[in-house]
Amino acid sequence: MTTTDVTTIAPIGHREAMQLQATELDRAIAQLRSLDDDDWTKPTVCPDWDVRRMWLHVLGACEAGASMRENAHQMLAARKRRKELGVPLEAGLSGVQVAEREDLTPEQLIDRLVAIAPKTIKGRSRTPRPMRAAKIAIDAPVVEKWALGYLIDLIYLRDAWMHRVDTARATGKNLELTAEHDGRIIADVVAEWARRLGQPFTLELTGPAGGSFTSGTGGEALEFDAVEFCCLLAGRGEPTGLLRTIVPF
Repeated sequence: MTTTDVTTIAPIGHREAMQLQATELDRAIAQLRSLDDDDWTKPTVCPDWDVRRMWLHVLGACEAGASMRENAHQMLAARKRRKELGVPLEAGLSGVQVAEREDLTPEQLIDRLVAIAPKTIKGRSRTPRPMRAAKIAIDAPVVEKWALGYLIDLIYLRDAWMHRVDTARATGKNLELTAEHDGRIIADVVAEWARRLGQPFTLELTGPAGGSFTSGTGGEALEFDAVEFCCLLAGRGEPTGLLRTIVPF
């Protein structure tokens, strides 16, 4: 297998991110359609969320992406929830998205996700460049400032992807993985992890979406399943050593 220097991994640009998100939502819908009735109530790695509530959150994020009015409503409600409950804004926003869609059945959830997915991609695609460059304060899982474009392009992509992983793990259903789609997302995560880490390493990621990566010389040699690697960086499980460096999902 060819080893990739992480500095040569091209960043995911806005147009590519939208294409990846469209594919990811298609795969998510296919996965949700494969679930049995009991699967929707299976607990997930996300506290307080079963599979259905986790996808209520994703649906809410998609509906906000499709409508500036809905996005503004969710952000206002999330700030109120953050103040009332003393939680990070991200948790407040997710809580609003779930609570306002709590009465949806799995079938209704899927129908709404199918209807909104293309509108979500269109809405996010049309975000003006000056707005995408605007900085926003983040208080979880890291405390830093992001360009809005980073949130729109990468975080929403990674969030949907990780919840598809969460669903497969919770239900035991097959997880569709390809080098072209999932491998691209994971390589981008590796490149960001390397920048945040700032240390040399060699990394072997196994599975259909894996690859071999290197950063600098003389660093620690690591080997993981590609999906497990991302789960650990996202705070799922017990990361140790170099994997304590978080990459936001």
